[in-house]
Amino acid sequence: MTWIIAGAVALAVIGLGYLLYLNVRPEPPIEGVVVFPRPSRGHDHTVSYDFGGLPPVGGVHNDTWQNCGIYDEPVEAKHAVHSMEHGAVWVTYAPNLPADQIESLKERARGTSFVLLSPWPDQTSPIALSAWGIQLSVDSADDGRIDRFLEKYIVGPQTPERGATCDRGTGTPTG
Repeated sequence: MTWIIAGAVALAVIGLGYLLYLNVRPEPPIEGVVVFPRPSRGHDHTVSYDFGGLPPVGGVHNDTWQNCGIYDEPVEAKHAVHSMEHGAVWVTYAPNLPADQIESLKERARGTSFVLLSPWPDQTSPIALSAWGIQLSVDSADDGRIDRFLEKYIVGPQTPERGATCDRGTGTPTG
């Protein structure tokens, strides 16, 4: 009888240890994520960014952040960068992205705090996801890495100003 109890306790300890391991092991990196050197920070109301290429992932920005949400028109990077400093993920898409893919991105963004979605003129990738100092380019809204990126980087460990807001700034989201 003592052996049975000791065996059951040993199995329980091993099982709990395995569950603990599953919860604390590092998750695998998201393939294709580019980590940039620590972006500079600071406010400058005269700063501006040019469209084209991929959106910035940090740097000097305007004093006012962009309200998070869905935008059908491009937003100014100087405000979006400030939102990323607060923990937002800025999802941008090439204006010629098919309508069904844009709608798929909008569905993901609806009701999700700290997501900013907008077109980015002359973007070199169909879709780009940007967080402070981090970026991922994907070809399709069906790419499973989008959800992983959002889960990991919305107010993620890279966020310089945790606890800051993503509303009461500038802009009126359409969704």
